[in-house]
This record gives sequence, C-alpha cells and structure tokens, in this order.
Amino acid sequence: MKIAEEEKDFELVKEKNDKKKNYIFKKDSTTKTGFYIIVVILIILTAVTIYYGLQTME
Repeated sequence: MKIAEEEKDFELVKEKNDKKKNYIFKKDSTTKTGFYIIVVILIILTAVTIYYGLQTME
C-alpha cells in the first residue's frame, strides 16, 4: 500500500526545504532560470516561424 500512498502525495512543484521525493520541479533559482530560458526559446521559434510563414505568402 505504500506505492498508492506515494501517488497521492505527488506534487508538481516542491518547496525548497521540503524533503519529499514525489515532485517534478523544485522551487529554486535553477528551475526559474531554466523556465525563462525555455520560454524565450519558444518565443523566438514562434516569431521565426511566423516570419518565414509570411515570407512564403508573398
């Protein structure tokens, strides 16, 4: 039954001082920096895709 209990305690974001092991992201500066880098890359890729899509319509 321990596995079922662990699945119920699953968290998306873990607090910095929490000792849980069932989480995806840790709430620290590395996670925030990585998130911002990924967002910037996605924005650049979207802008480039729109730009080249408009170029082919001419």
